[in-house]
Amino acid sequence: MSVDATHVLVDGPWRHRFVAANGARFHVAEAGEGPLVLLLHGFAQNWWSWRAQLPALALAGYRVAAMDLRGYGASDKPPRGYDTPTLAADVAAVVRSLGEPAAAIVGHDVGAWIAWSMPALEPAVTRAVAALSMPHPLRLRSALLTSRAQRRASGYLWAFQQPVLPERRLVAPGAIERLLRAWGAPGWQLDDEAVEWYSQAIAIPFVAHCALEYFRWAVRSQVRGDGRAFAEAIDRPIAVPVLQLHGADDPCILPATAHGCGRWVTGRMQEEQIGGAGHFLPEEQGDEVTTQLLRWLARLG
Repeated sequence: MSVDATHVLVDGPWRHRFVAANGARFHVAEAGEGPLVLLLHGFAQNWWSWRAQLPALALAGYRVAAMDLRGYGASDKPPRGYDTPTLAADVAAVVRSLGEPAAAIVGHDVGAWIAWSMPALEPAVTRAVAALSMPHPLRLRSALLTSRAQRRASGYLWAFQQPVLPERRLVAPGAIERLLRAWGAPGWQLDDEAVEWYSQAIAIPFVAHCALEYFRWAVRSQVRGDGRAFAEAIDRPIAVPVLQLHGADDPCILPATAHGCGRWVTGRMQEEQIGGAGHFLPEEQGDEVTTQLLRWLARLG
């Protein structure tokens, strides 16, 4: 069955819009009025992973926007631009295109990787940062160098470096269900409808390739000048408030790897481990994630 980008334009208590930003067009699902909270999804998903948080944050008095990152969902899928500095520039430009000077940036997985980078790369638009299921990029790099357990858990990083084959595997029947089960907590009751929805969304032309390009840049740039420049840029104090949430049963990014990010934070930092959750926090423990976000946002003033 052929799938196109209209697949992700699901009706709900939100409004869909497209904004021009950083030379591309981005899809956002938006709800509410008030201070802007921008939600960034993780690998192999899209804005819909925040479907539980969107209406709850809007009801609490926030303008909340969940964007499809570059290469995902109904956003543009250009052949280049999957390096973190460009992705951070995308996010900053979306904030401005939404008519706001700054936002609280909330990210999950690769979205959290970008969120961690925003205070250094795009400080003017970054009011605060919440990172789910992902430590500071330099903390993850350190763990990959020093922790055998984390290297084993991150075997997918090396597999993703192959050409073509990872894309074929990602769109193969049952691939998304296997990914969700492998990275979720034991006993997570997967919604069959959600599995089918994500499976169709990853099959939108070019999405699988673009999604993998995030990881290819992150790994291959380590030995290049652009990677060294990125590492130097983010190796500085984060002065804005930070919330870090991590699943106690995350088999992908181990809980031990998530600790130690306070080294880069001089602002107010809150770190919470959520029991009974694996890697997909916004969906596995949606109510708890919403509660934690609302408490944190209320303290921002």
